[in-house]
Amino acid sequence: MAENFEDLIAAGESADISGWDFSWLDGRATEERPPWGYAALLAERLSGAQAALDLQTGGGEVLAQARAFPPVAAATESWPPNIAKATRLLHPRGVVVVADDGEPPLRFGAEAFDLVTSRHPATVHWGEIARVLSPGGSYFAQHVGPASVFELIEFFLGPQPEARRGRDPEQEAAGARAAGLEIVDLRTARLRIEILDVAAVVYLLRKVIWWVPGFSVEKYRDRLREFHELIQSDGPFIAYSTRHLIEARKA
Repeated sequence: MAENFEDLIAAGESADISGWDFSWLDGRATEERPPWGYAALLAERLSGAQAALDLQTGGGEVLAQARAFPPVAAATESWPPNIAKATRLLHPRGVVVVADDGEPPLRFGAEAFDLVTSRHPATVHWGEIARVLSPGGSYFAQHVGPASVFELIEFFLGPQPEARRGRDPEQEAAGARAAGLEIVDLRTARLRIEILDVAAVVYLLRKVIWWVPGFSVEKYRDRLREFHELIQSDGPFIAYSTRHLIEARKA
């Protein structure tokens, strides 16, 4: 693997960032996984559903791991490269991919689904989730938690005290209850990340665009060089992601 700064920057800039598959980071970064195994739990719930909707599906990679889908299955996504990738991956499995902007209203009728799912949604609109769920139906998801990967984010942006308070699992649970949903399960995890080179940083900040809005190599070249030199002198850059598993049921 290239070790000099310019080669690493070029590798991160040229990497394909479509979809929601992070396998390009193999050998460049590691992340501890949540203990509950979301993909397997999702597959179990899909096998027992009659009509399922996956929100903000990305490239459909996680949803596609399910062995079987219910008779009615749909997914939404807003980013055009992800829409194309999810369609190629999921349409042969009988899942229709709907292009939307991620904002309400959802383009489905009331009580259309007995299962609504999502993995790492950027936004959560509880009123719309409750509206499209049928009575007795469930929302089952893995969310990004508070201050996730803020060690990296604040390396580039400086302290973010207000943003650190967002995505609190208890506040999200309160929002679900306010929309008329009952919380069935809520689990949290804090997970270690090791970043081994600056190419991984460039790739991540190009792909997860809300971490450092407006990121470009040109704009942050000096800071990227500092990051590279820090890894060269001190070893892997350590950060922590936070996740919570949430299940909510409509009465």
